[in-house]
Amino acid sequence: MRITAMGNWRPQPGTAVRFDPTEACRAAAAATPVHTAPVTFLAQNHVRGAAVARAAGRTHRGYLGSGTEIDGDLDTAALGTALTLFVRRHEVLRTWFECRDGEVAAHVVDPFDIEFEAHVDGELASTEDIHPYLVDRFDRETPSDSFPGFSFGAVRRPGGFAIFLACDHALSDGASQALALDEIAQIYAELIRPNGHGRPEPDPATPAAGSYFAYAAAEAEVTAEHLAGSPETRAWQDIFRRHDLQMPRFPLDLGLGPGETAQVAGVEVSLLDRGGIVAFDAVCRAAGGRFVDGIYAAIAVADRELAGADDYYGMTVFNTRAALDGYATSQGWFCNFAPVEFSLAGASTFSELIPAAHAARRRARDLAAVPVAAALAAIAAAGATPDAIITAPNLLSYIDFRWFPGSSREAFRRGALFTGVGRTANASAWINRDHDELYLGSQIPGTPFAESVARPYYERLRDIMTDIAATGDRRIQAPAAGSGRSAPPTDSALRRGA
Repeated sequence: MRITAMGNWRPQPGTAVRFDPTEACRAAAAATPVHTAPVTFLAQNHVRGAAVARAAGRTHRGYLGSGTEIDGDLDTAALGTALTLFVRRHEVLRTWFECRDGEVAAHVVDPFDIEFEAHVDGELASTEDIHPYLVDRFDRETPSDSFPGFSFGAVRRPGGFAIFLACDHALSDGASQALALDEIAQIYAELIRPNGHGRPEPDPATPAAGSYFAYAAAEAEVTAEHLAGSPETRAWQDIFRRHDLQMPRFPLDLGLGPGETAQVAGVEVSLLDRGGIVAFDAVCRAAGGRFVDGIYAAIAVADRELAGADDYYGMTVFNTRAALDGYATSQGWFCNFAPVEFSLAGASTFSELIPAAHAARRRARDLAAVPVAAALAAIAAAGATPDAIITAPNLLSYIDFRWFPGSSREAFRRGALFTGVGRTANASAWINRDHDELYLGSQIPGTPFAESVARPYYERLRDIMTDIAATGDRRIQAPAAGSGRSAPPTDSALRRGA
């Protein structure tokens, strides 16, 4: 499984097959009443934002997607049944949202009303034809203001086929996408297996995965507890006060003015090969930390050497399903966020920085217990301005794909994860590990200036990590002259890529 740009997933050409709800399924979905359970804060915020964008005539690109390839001739009926059973299992995929006067309500379709059927869209004669076909379908089919808020299909050829899925972010996250196609492929394999059960368990009435709306209800309860005040919310406030009540941002100036964004461009960098991973991990453990602590420490070293930073301040993503019983394979948006902060004072080498990074990560894990709504309320109570609160932070995500249940299976190993291409002012990093490689993907502003800043930064991070793996440590270098968030070029055409 690899996180990459959609255009980098290049399956073989063939016949495009689309899977849509039957007319009876669509009618049942449209007639489904409002669900009484709450909706998570992240989903509400996303649905509201999508409604505003739609009203302004902007194309919906707030989706996540995945694709993989499977050996053997496609059994179209079996794949349609596999999709039907998969959607029946996962409550959130049977959900569509409406937003009226800023209020978000969910409609959840009964599992027994779910049924999909195949339609042939025609031939995709070359690999180059597949990408625009996917973009067109995803733009049209993934908004979750009607059912389904996702798009699924296949590209069949003799001896094999590709499958793909894209979901509105309100229904999905990166881990969900990594799980989804593997689960569909497993159901499909059972359906076509000689002497198989024909319709694998579980029955649609007894979903296999944890309930998204039970999770949303629990989140609402925990949010209320933290809104009343807690040690964790006070810790959030203390951290933000130390950083001028501002969200974390990329350590170098990307050349955009306040409130300005640019079309996303992708940067991908291989950080460590298999041998480098083993060596880097050994250095981290010898210094009293874990592999992920070394990632934070290495980024802090890069921030020091390139930006003159005296401390590391970032926002990291946590997969909340990992802390819940029965949610390991659930579909939905199960994420939370927490600030990671530590000083570089007193550390002259990477190894000396590991204890501080380790303590900061453990502290962030505790702070991630605060739901997003409560965290933002705490920051506001500390004096942050509305503009500061709604500013998207520069994020760091770390995913170790080795621990996913399908990591040894072909559909998973061949898989690719991608997102819709929107706009950004950040250069957030998704660092991912599999059995062979540690690599980084970043979505940066697509301007010449941002490219000239972000790519060398991530290449320096690679050099830092490979140096540590090769030599067993690294002395932190003095910042280069003129480092830091200096003023960008005055030529706005250069900054914006005009």
